[in-house]
Amino acid sequence: MKALPTDETRPVAMAARFLERPATREVIRHLPSESFRWLEHDYPSEIARWNYHPEYELHLIRHGTGSYIIGDQVGPFGPGQVALIGPGVPHDWMSDLQTDEVVYNRDVVLQFTGEWFERCASTLPELNPVRALLESSGRGIIFTGSTAARAAAELELIGTAQGARKVSYVFAVLATLAEAPVDEKAFVAREWFSTAGQGDGRLAVEAGLAYIFDNLSTRIRMSDAARLAHMSEPTFSKYFKKSSGLTFSAMVKKLRIANACRLLAQTDDSIASVSLGVGYSNLANFNRQFHTEVGMTPSRYRRLDTAERPAGQTPSLDLKTQRPPSVLESTAGIPV
Repeated sequence: MKALPTDETRPVAMAARFLERPATREVIRHLPSESFRWLEHDYPSEIARWNYHPEYELHLIRHGTGSYIIGDQVGPFGPGQVALIGPGVPHDWMSDLQTDEVVYNRDVVLQFTGEWFERCASTLPELNPVRALLESSGRGIIFTGSTAARAAAELELIGTAQGARKVSYVFAVLATLAEAPVDEKAFVAREWFSTAGQGDGRLAVEAGLAYIFDNLSTRIRMSDAARLAHMSEPTFSKYFKKSSGLTFSAMVKKLRIANACRLLAQTDDSIASVSLGVGYSNLANFNRQFHTEVGMTPSRYRRLDTAERPAGQTPSLDLKTQRPPSVLESTAGIPV
């Protein structure tokens, strides 16, 4: 499944149009005959933008380098990167592009709901070891080494298969990631919110995130978010902090600074325009908040190359190696 370019849309215009958009809630749809969604797409693409959704997402970078945003952290990516993103965690992969450049077949994506997995696990106890993996995905997990290579092959195989065999490859890649050794997986961000959270806690986080994303460039009031969650402000504040690990104001700040990093890296907008675009009407305050979160000024951050930009809590990852050969060429040598 790929986004189809129009005759009148040049790649550079597509890139500018997509990258300027704020984060959004992505609605995941799949065919009635499928219990999960597998797709591949180019970059820039309508579906490649800063977004969040209640589904789990497995993401493979086939080609290109650039920067990712996962939760409240920004870091580098390269070919062969495999990441697992938990429900509600905002994310984006922004490729380094030359003028008029399009990275074809950049991504492979697998998305599924927690409800689907739990239904499967309720009748297939062999899936129980995967549950711990999914419960930790609220921090975002990046896999490397042989785990990433094998998972990439299995993700590719999902797109080549049909019926029960297609499902078997989904379970295979989940098993591969669940069995990953400690030195081949890295947690990217702090816990975004508990995937085990239920009821009022989940409602508060979902309503809060939706409200923040819809109003990221304007004034944000917790009272408005609480009203959307049908809660009083004290109740909303309590449940939001309990389920997300952050106060509402801290979440707003982290999302605004993450969006600023995205705009600084991917657009030519002035620092003042970026400040306004992420909700800071006072440039001095924006510079101060950015420095507190990132450790440098916005102008210095923009001058750095992708590999030099700070990655917050993200450890240094070896992402410079080329992705293994295509799955059809290498399947015989990779156990599945």
